Formats: sequence, C-alpha cells, structure tokens
Amino acid sequence: MCRLIFMWQVQLMNQDYKTVAREACDEFTEKRSRFIGYVKPVKTEEEAMAFIRRIRSEHWDARHNVYAYSLREGNVKRYSDDGEPSGTAGMPVLDVIVKNDVYDVCVVVTRYFGGILLGTGGLTRAYSQGSKIALAAGKIVLMQSCLLCEVTCDYNRYGKVSALVSEYGGVVDDTLFEADVCLKFHIPPASLTQLNKRLADATAGSVQAVSDAEGYFMTES
Repeated sequence: MCRLIFMWQVQLMNQDYKTVAREACDEFTEKRSRFIGYVKPVKTEEEAMAFIRRIRSEHWDARHNVYAYSLREGNVKRYSDDGEPSGTAGMPVLDVIVKNDVYDVCVVVTRYFGGILLGTGGLTRAYSQGSKIALAAGKIVLMQSCLLCEVTCDYNRYGKVSALVSEYGGVVDDTLFEADVCLKFHIPPASLTQLNKRLADATAGSVQAVSDAEGYFMTES
C-alpha cells in the first residue's frame, strides 16, 4: 500500500533548496537481511515512479522494495511500506528525507530477507539506515537561486571584469570573444548590486552587468 501526503505550499518554488547531486546506492546487512538504499534526483511523480519501477524490476526477487519521495512542486511527499508492517518502513525512509530537508528526491530501500525477524523497532532502524546511506551516497547539495547575467567589455578590461565577477560570487558559464568580450555568468541575487558598483568604479561607469532570467545552480550543502 502506498500513501500520499499533501503539504501546504510554502513558497518553496522561489527558495534555495537541498537535493542530491546524483543517482547512487549503498548497502548493509542486518541480521542476515540485506538492505540496499537507492537514491535518485527527480522532478515529478512520473520520474519518481519510473525509478521505483526500475528498481523493482532489477530486484524482482527481493522481499520488499520500500520507497519514499519528496517533491517541491506542490510540496508532495509519498511513501510505501511495500508489505512491511505499517509504519515500520516507508515512513522511516520519508522521515530521513524530511529531517534532512531534501526535495526533488526519491529513495528506494530494497530488502532481501535473511530469515531472522527484526521486530518493529529493528525494521524502523534498518529502513532509516537504508535511507541515510542512500542520501549520503547521492551527496546532499544546495540548489541556489541565481540571476543569469552577462557583461560586455573591451579586451583591455576583460581580466579586471572577470576577476570582479569571481570576487563577488559569480560563476562564469560562457565567454564570447568577438569585437568585445561578453561574459555570461550566474550570481546570487544579493551580490549583483555590489558587483555593479565595483564594476562602475573600476571602469568609470562604462561597464555594467545585466540580468534577464533566473535559474538554480548546485553548490555544496
């Protein structure tokens, strides 16, 4: 049985958030039962369910494939005990996701039964551990909201302009060398005004960065 939890939308879509950097897995053994924790960054329920189906197909012979996922869109959280006693599997997996404040992520914990019953407490701890090692393997990262900017200058000012972009937290995504040099970069919103002040001071007001879009970029959590 699977359960769906709808949470209130709390302006998540315009905030920095944590997710995992990559699909990954790790495993451990508890009283002969083998637990494999899988994690994948996902954006939609369709992506999450496709990942769950793939893991179930790969481990068709496992006793249980427990899952949970958390999405920013609609702030939806869903989990399944997949045949384990209610409350001992899917909810502990989701609880680890929630406590780590991670979004756009799906975790599947596969269990190969080893013949020894773990009890409700043992199951809860084991599935929690499976979720923890999965998130650790996927590496929790911060997705930071940034302004997409560009700045154009002549070749003589390129070195100084590039250095100032980096000094104020900008990351250059592309550089076009034409009649002038055009740097395309992303930067935290709070830093653009300060950068432009320094650019104006350094170039007698002839160079300013402009932004016409926003996006999310990965940084260390």
